[in-house]
Amino acid sequence: MAGIYIHIPFCKKACHYCNFHFSTQTQHIDAFTQALIKEIALQKHYLHEPVETIYFGGGTPSLLPQSSLEAIVTELYKQLTIAENIEFTFEANPDDITSKKVQDWKKVGVNRLSIGIQSFQNNALAWMNRAHQVAQSFQAIEAAQDAQIYNISVDLIYGTPHLKDEELIQDIAIIKKYEIPHVSCYALTVEEKTALHHMIEKGKIANINTEDQARQFELIVAGLQAQGMEHYEISNFAKPGKRSRHNSSYWKGIPYLGLGPSAHSFNGQSRQWNIANNALYIQSIEKETLPFELEHLDLYTKYNEYMMVSLRCMEGIDKKYIEAKFGNSLLEHTIAIASDFIQQGKLLQTEKGYTIHPNARFLADGIASDFFWIQ
Repeated sequence: MAGIYIHIPFCKKACHYCNFHFSTQTQHIDAFTQALIKEIALQKHYLHEPVETIYFGGGTPSLLPQSSLEAIVTELYKQLTIAENIEFTFEANPDDITSKKVQDWKKVGVNRLSIGIQSFQNNALAWMNRAHQVAQSFQAIEAAQDAQIYNISVDLIYGTPHLKDEELIQDIAIIKKYEIPHVSCYALTVEEKTALHHMIEKGKIANINTEDQARQFELIVAGLQAQGMEHYEISNFAKPGKRSRHNSSYWKGIPYLGLGPSAHSFNGQSRQWNIANNALYIQSIEKETLPFELEHLDLYTKYNEYMMVSLRCMEGIDKKYIEAKFGNSLLEHTIAIASDFIQQGKLLQTEKGYTIHPNARFLADGIASDFFWIQ
C-alpha cells in the first residue's frame, strides 16, 4: 500500500502559532492547481504500490474551488493506481464548511473530514487569530454528519496561556455530544518566526507553561479514554476502527508521495521535500522540473526515525523488527537503554518489546531521542 499527501498552501489569514507553509495570496490558486496537476504526471512513477490513502492538507484545502479539486482528483486517478477501499481525508476549516460543499466534496470521493476546530471557546479562537467562531464549528460538524460523513476528526490545541482546565473539559464533553470518532490534540508550541514567538519575545503575551500543558494533556487522555477512544499515538485518539489510516502509514514506514510546495515524500530508501515557495514551485513545474531536495537514508537514520515514531504509538518498540531491519548491534543498544528507562519507570516491557509508561507519555519524544544512534 501507499499514500498520497497533497499540500494546499493557502489560508484566509495567518494563525499566530502556525509555522506551516502557506500564503494568503489566494488569487494564485488557479496557477497552483495547474502546476500541481503537472507534478502528479511528473511523479507518476514514484510509487510502486496501489494508493490506499489520499490526504489533502495545508494550509486550508477547503479554500479550493470545486473545479480545482475535481481537476486534481481526476489527474490522480488518471496517473496513479488508486485502490477501491480508499481513505480520502480532506482538511477543512469550520467557516468553509456548508452542506453544499460537503456534498461537492463527497462527489470526488472524500469520505473523511479533518476539521480544524482547535477550540470550542471563542476567547481561545480569538487569541489564536482563527477565522471562525464556535457556532460555525457546531454548524460544520452537523453539516458533515447530515451529509452522512461520520468519519470525522477534529483538532484541539491545549496548553495555551489563557485556557482553563474547565474549558478544556467542556471541549471534551462537546466531542462526546457529537460522537466524534477521532481527535488529534496538540500542545501549543512556540515556533520561531511565528507571530506568537514575536509577541512572547516582546512581552505582549505570556509564554507557555509546560506544567499546565502536562496537566491538560492528562485531562485529555482521561476524558477521551472515558469515551471509549484508543490513545493510539501520543497526539491521536480514535474509537475502535477509526484510526487515521493515512497517518498510521507514516508511523509504519509505508511509502507516500507528497505533492505541492513543502510536501515531503518517502519511498523507504530516501526522503525528499519540495521547495516551500509557491512562486518558485509553480515556475519550476511549468518547466517540467521537480523542485525538491533529496536525502538518502542510511541505516542509523532509519533506526532513529523508527525509535521516534514507535515510542509515540501504543504498540511501541518491536525488538524482532529492530533485529531484522537494523541488526543485532542496534538491538543490543536498544535493550541496554530500555533497561535504564524501565528502572526509572518510564518504559514498560511488553511481549514484543517496550512501550511508553502512561505516566511518561508527555515525555515520549525526549525519551526516544536518548535511543538515537549518533555517528
